[in-house]
Amino acid sequence: MSKVARVLFLGGLGRSGTTLVERLLGELPGMCALGEVVHLWQRDIRDDERCGCGERFSGCDFWRKIGERAFGGWDKVDVDRVHALRDAVERTRHIPRLATTTAPGSAVTEYASYYARVYAAAAEVSGAPVVIDSSKHSALAHVLRWAPDIDLRVVHMVRDARGVAYSWTKRVARPETDGAGEMTRYSPGRSALLWNAHNAAFGLLARRGVPVRRIRYEEFLASPRAGLIRLADFAGLTLHTADLDFLRAGHADLRAGHSAAGNPMRFTVGRLALRRDDAWVHALPRSQRRLVGAVCSPLLHAYGYPLNPEAR
Repeated sequence: MSKVARVLFLGGLGRSGTTLVERLLGELPGMCALGEVVHLWQRDIRDDERCGCGERFSGCDFWRKIGERAFGGWDKVDVDRVHALRDAVERTRHIPRLATTTAPGSAVTEYASYYARVYAAAAEVSGAPVVIDSSKHSALAHVLRWAPDIDLRVVHMVRDARGVAYSWTKRVARPETDGAGEMTRYSPGRSALLWNAHNAAFGLLARRGVPVRRIRYEEFLASPRAGLIRLADFAGLTLHTADLDFLRAGHADLRAGHSAAGNPMRFTVGRLALRRDDAWVHALPRSQRRLVGAVCSPLLHAYGYPLNPEAR
């Protein structure tokens, strides 16, 4: 497929609100939300986990059509090859090289081509001019910028590092595994280091000429309607008043989607509350708040977050 796919890539460290924003964007006309495509190869093609619609990946007609258009069927995809390419180019440690090179190399372009084929096929199947990938991984975004058949636009999701740290400590089941697995957990110190690394990487991506729009989780939830209008404009779409009728006072009414992987929120159908999760202000122990605040203080300050959470 040689057609250029317009991709809205939601990036940032996990637990920063990307799934929420993706679900809301997916309700807009002209947008097709795919979930975290970075996990498609293992969790869906190989492990046959559940799509956001509730069906097993192999039983989802939407994804079956995408596989046929992109590769002639998912059974034609060499998952081991995709994994080998990922290990060679899509790691945080590779970002400096990806950001500074003037010639990406064959492994980078080959790896990006797998994603480009999925995006183009999804746009064709859905009829949407914009596809949304909420993979989040900063290294993947740096890879995708080298794909000539991807019109990449990156939404950099930022949330207070202390709220992110608290979220990573919680036990969260993965419904797509039918109770067999949980989402990864990190210590506050570990999540603080990851928060710094991923957010800095998206800042570097912007300096390399990729269109990047940074939004703060807290500000988005304060006015989701205005936030969606701004993001649609960034994606090259014009909204009409009726397009936002699914937004109500304090909640959104969601249809079933076809998210390939991601936060359990992707399975929500019907009412979704739109409220900030600030439980960390009291639930995260003070010593851990101070640790995360100290490690992340330069970027917290740059993004406009108070270093003293009580000042919020």
